[in-house]
Amino acid sequence: MEMLVSVLLFAVGLVLLIKGGDWFVDGASGIATRFHLPDIVVGATVVSIGTTLPEVMVSATGALQGQGAMAYGNAIGSIICNTALIAAISVACNPGPVNVKTMKMPVLFFFGSATLYCLAAYGLGEFPRWMGFVMLAIFVVYTLLNVRNGLKNPTESEENDAEENKEKPLWQQLLLLVVGAAVIAVGARLLVNHGTIIATKLGVPETVIALTFVALGTSLPELVTTITSLKKGRASLGIGNVIGANVFNLVLVSGVAVTLAPFEVPVGKTFFGINSSLILDIPLMLVVMLLLTVPALMKKKLGRWQGITLLCIYAAFCISQFFL
Repeated sequence: MEMLVSVLLFAVGLVLLIKGGDWFVDGASGIATRFHLPDIVVGATVVSIGTTLPEVMVSATGALQGQGAMAYGNAIGSIICNTALIAAISVACNPGPVNVKTMKMPVLFFFGSATLYCLAAYGLGEFPRWMGFVMLAIFVVYTLLNVRNGLKNPTESEENDAEENKEKPLWQQLLLLVVGAAVIAVGARLLVNHGTIIATKLGVPETVIALTFVALGTSLPELVTTITSLKKGRASLGIGNVIGANVFNLVLVSGVAVTLAPFEVPVGKTFFGINSSLILDIPLMLVVMLLLTVPALMKKKLGRWQGITLLCIYAAFCISQFFL
């Protein structure tokens, strides 16, 4: 009976994710065209905040319970998943030109924030409270600059869509955005919780569950938004969402946790006696982002080879978890 209930709730979660993704992308793209904002800017700010909220809540709750260190692995793992799986799917399915002007800002902020993260992990060996305040300040500056740049650099194709979106009132577009985010969060929770129960009942090992349902669970909102954006022909919204979500994982998710409960760099698995997160996870996080963004900024377009390469890297990363 419990298995049947879990299967039904798993299915409900899947439906909620799909429908919530539709509403969320409709609301976001409507706001983008109404105010002549490039999709990648809206994706990197409004959409990213919405899809990162579940992770913010998990990290904040953990910090208040004295488990602030959980944000460390959550942030790094989510960035690897967002880049090497979610963005990779979008790029492999729909490669194309990118707006370098609007993409440059999120990329610079990501690597600037990653430098701060590396300073804490490699230099200090801890995340003190003052660093949490710095991270949150970076989040505020990043959001404000992105909106300002978006207002200054509207794109012609998105301006042409404005008339169509003005048919819907602003309150309706905002409602679609908020309700869509909430529905995605509820759907993701149902899918992860009951997917884990189903897997356990079927005898799937805990390591496999952690690598699939749990690890992917916090990134499901980004995945749904990216796939929905692809289906609606707004691929830039999905890519912007991924890059923005990666920035927010470093400065918002981690910033909230560090501010509430400073922590030392946790030691989980070791590789040749060294903390594996320092020689595998953090370097991989930087490599996949470099692979996604640097060729795109240099050539002004995303290539299918990038998506395929990133997917292979993610598969290798998952497999490696069984042997560490």
